[in-house]
Amino acid sequence: MGSNRERIMAQMLDAAENASPVEAVEAVTRELGMALGARSVAFLIADLSGRALVRLAHVPLHVAEEGRRDGDELATVMPFDGGPAEQALRTQTVRVVGQPDGWMVWAPVTDRGEAIGLLQMVLPAEPDARDLEEVGRTAHVLAFVVIANRRHTDLFEWGQRTTPFTLSGEIQRRLLPSSFTCEASAFTLSGWLEPAASVGGDTFDYSLARDVLHFSVTDAMGHGVASALTATLGVGSLRNSRRRGVGLVEQAEAANADVADHTAVPGSFVTALLGRLDLRSGVCALLNAGHIPPMLVRDGNTQMQSLPGNFPLGMFAETTYRAGEVTLRPGDRLVVVTDGVRERNAASLDLPAMLRSIAGLHPREAVRALADAVLEVSGPTLVDDATLFIIDWHGGHAEERQSSAGADQTRASTALPD
Repeated sequence: MGSNRERIMAQMLDAAENASPVEAVEAVTRELGMALGARSVAFLIADLSGRALVRLAHVPLHVAEEGRRDGDELATVMPFDGGPAEQALRTQTVRVVGQPDGWMVWAPVTDRGEAIGLLQMVLPAEPDARDLEEVGRTAHVLAFVVIANRRHTDLFEWGQRTTPFTLSGEIQRRLLPSSFTCEASAFTLSGWLEPAASVGGDTFDYSLARDVLHFSVTDAMGHGVASALTATLGVGSLRNSRRRGVGLVEQAEAANADVADHTAVPGSFVTALLGRLDLRSGVCALLNAGHIPPMLVRDGNTQMQSLPGNFPLGMFAETTYRAGEVTLRPGDRLVVVTDGVRERNAASLDLPAMLRSIAGLHPREAVRALADAVLEVSGPTLVDDATLFIIDWHGGHAEERQSSAGADQTRASTALPD
């Protein structure tokens, strides 16, 4: 079994490297299908809305098939409906359903908790536990193939976009991290941005060092391209100073000066919540620059964290900044939002009650559940961006992460009720 597994993996990786980036995933799934004797194999990528999967296919224009087209490229959107595909992503487990032409299998394509999509195949015979383990492992390999090849082509990004982006939306998209979710031994985090009709300049960011997690949530004043450009200054400055190894106060002071000196619109500013979490101790330094205070969910109770007050970045060029801190305990959840979650109709949302109701969800599903709640009371079109960022603290930084096929199943969300 071991030698056969190694042979399959080697063939998949060779197929990916020999094909062009646009065709790499198809080449890998073709090899996988032949190795497993599958009747059909397909990769379904997660839509950027977080509420659907997208089947990408190369179909000549003269072949009539419904879906969004770009030349011969076809993207077919499959909204979540609570069925096996959504359940597989949500629970991060392989799902199997018998049907007339064989056994339909859905396997999560995941890396460090980031749900990239699903591997879907039809097998002629019912797979046993060993077969399903093999499918899950190969789906994990497929995640790396997607991550490696999407750097070289717009195909995957195009397929994920259910609706076209504006220029400001395009700029904003590039300011976000390449993965919205990250699992490590000591923490799990996920961010989400629900854009307004006219982009409001929200961003979130994070970076993991050996013993420290850096993160930020920012909100640039205004809307549209001007706001996106101000956000670019703020995020670029914060990343630059973070990569130079300076602390939170120095990061805020540098970003404050950079936004004040270089903004295209006089008087523009950026509110920000900056964090630096020590993964050995759970001590989290936090700096609030005119932002909504972060919330700590502990033992079912939600409490706003009181931090030293600071002006937004760029508002006054000569101002100084102060940071506070909170010590996290295993089981704690730290939640940061932007004012789009609290403005106008969204202010009627009982956020503490909502946070209690989603306490058992993986941050990946929790941020989307919160976004859905905001859309329900303020949508379908938001006046301002709504951004959410959640960190679950587990402790145990010195321990190895317990994962299978790219995810820690003990942290995954439970299945939706039938």
